[in-house]
Amino acid sequence: MLLLVIFAFGAFAWLVWQLLRAKKFTRFKQTLEQEIKPKVVAHIINELNETRSELFPNNQAHQEATIYFWCQYKSRILQAALDREIIDKEWLTATGNLRNCQHLFHVERHLLAKTSGE
Repeated sequence: MLLLVIFAFGAFAWLVWQLLRAKKFTRFKQTLEQEIKPKVVAHIINELNETRSELFPNNQAHQEATIYFWCQYKSRILQAALDREIIDKEWLTATGNLRNCQHLFHVERHLLAKTSGE
């Protein structure tokens, strides 16, 4: 009987720990959406405006398509922020989100864009 109580308590503690990790991951995704995404959008707009030419007109339609592509999924927002150096590994480590970053990339790996550097 005592063994069953210990097992039940251990299982409950594990479930609580998983709930806390899930809440932290959700907060990380909300941070990406609310704080990082506006910075990514601003950077994309500036980038497209600076590279405007006859060959690359980068008009409103181009901006909307680029913003849609990079902001459609949380993993792409994170990828764009890392590629454009809006955030870095030190920020992820300092905020305790390095593991959440790894998990997000793993969960949404099929959504990640292939960049020219690969």
